[in-house]
Amino acid sequence: MDETPEVDAAGTNSRHFVRAVERAFRVIKAFDAENPRLTLSEVARATDLDRATARRLLLTLADLGYVSAGRRDFGLTPRLLELGFAYLSGLSLVDVVQPHLSELARDLNETASLTVLDGDEIVYLAIATGRRLTTVKITVGTRFDAYATSMGRVLLAGLPADEYEAYLDRVRLEPRTAHSVRTVDQLRAVIDQARDQGWSMADQELDDSLRGLAVPVHDRSGRVVAALNVSVQMTGASADHLSDVYVPRLLGAARAAEADLAGHVLSNG
Repeated sequence: MDETPEVDAAGTNSRHFVRAVERAFRVIKAFDAENPRLTLSEVARATDLDRATARRLLLTLADLGYVSAGRRDFGLTPRLLELGFAYLSGLSLVDVVQPHLSELARDLNETASLTVLDGDEIVYLAIATGRRLTTVKITVGTRFDAYATSMGRVLLAGLPADEYEAYLDRVRLEPRTAHSVRTVDQLRAVIDQARDQGWSMADQELDDSLRGLAVPVHDRSGRVVAALNVSVQMTGASADHLSDVYVPRLLGAARAAEADLAGHVLSNG
């Protein structure tokens, strides 16, 4: 295995950086909902690896049970879920918040979710489905750019000042709809608003058919550790109705979750 120092994913020289590990994860991430099965050539192209290296990595992952090898293509296997479940099973945050999430979904008849910030993205840790389903397919582990979501904005608002400014310096905005923020100044304004009012609304910014609402969840020290979200179809309720009716219920669920969290020490710190 090649263990020579090289520039790592963060762009710094790292003595412990193992190229083979980075390449293996690159291969895994080449597969997604739109590309559940790929040929060797497609994997090589998607990962910028030569065919021989891509083939060795795919066959190694197949030997480990994480990839299925067909006659002409490859796909991921459910065994990969073990990696995510190993993380979630040790995360008391999900266990504590899930009952409040489920109650919120029942109360509003909308899909409610729990997300955290991971780098510059939000990742879904738990989802409770209401009777009104959304048009955007979301599962545990789904990721979106933080700037495009209500959850991301309340999570970014909770960052220490230096981390917040560093994020705004490096973020590259790629508008998803005609309603998306297009400049860093606009993004700063909506994040600062989320911090000041204690909640955020992303109105048709992630998807033309959705409004998203989110509130922060704090730990015992007051640090923002997660966000509670409700996604609503545009035909479901007006923006004023959401802010007047839905936001108080979201805040109530967050406060109840925080009260429970006060009696727990989160296993992820």
